[in-house]
Amino acid sequence: MSTVALIDDHESVRLGLEAACARDSQSVVFSGSTVGSYLEWRSATSAAPADVVVLDLTLGDGTTVTENVRSLVGDGACVVIHSVADRPAAVREALSAGAAGVVSKSSALDDVLDAIRTVAQGDALNNVEWASAVDGDRAFADAQLSSREREVLRLYAAGLPLKAVAERLGVAYSTAKENITRIRVKYVEVGRPAPTKVDLLRRAMEDGIVATDGAASAG
Repeated sequence: MSTVALIDDHESVRLGLEAACARDSQSVVFSGSTVGSYLEWRSATSAAPADVVVLDLTLGDGTTVTENVRSLVGDGACVVIHSVADRPAAVREALSAGAAGVVSKSSALDDVLDAIRTVAQGDALNNVEWASAVDGDRAFADAQLSSREREVLRLYAAGLPLKAVAERLGVAYSTAKENITRIRVKYVEVGRPAPTKVDLLRRAMEDGIVATDGAASAG
């Protein structure tokens, strides 16, 4: 029997999953609306990490999916994203952060239970929702940026003016500007246009060029 934690800010979803897990002889050891409350429960009770945490993709406390998945995986749990699965970039973010798979909220409860059992056994969850989210995400198309272009994008997207980027890298302003132009062209060619600096930041975050918390410094 596996231990399961449910983290979703919709109580009705948690109650439905709790009932389904009970019927399937899965032990729900925690049910709550935030990852923070789960970790506090772990600390207060000295309980072992849940074998599987079923996590909503987006919670109402302002946390990011990367923060949540990394916290849970780092704490020793396997994570199944339970989501409407209509945000491929966020699903990709969850995958990059270490989630074991995703199951749609529109799936039958039996499919959710199958996902929990599969992940609890240490197997990857290669279901239709996960595959379609990955395959349908144009963010997976690699723009094939050169190392210099990646460095220019990292500094520029993180908030530095282009002149400061050029100075930091020891190149002419015109060279840095040409790099940004080529970067935009490459992203357009793979179906991921980035006409604004904010768009460039998104692309850089999607591709792991800047950390997700870099959004705070872009302007």
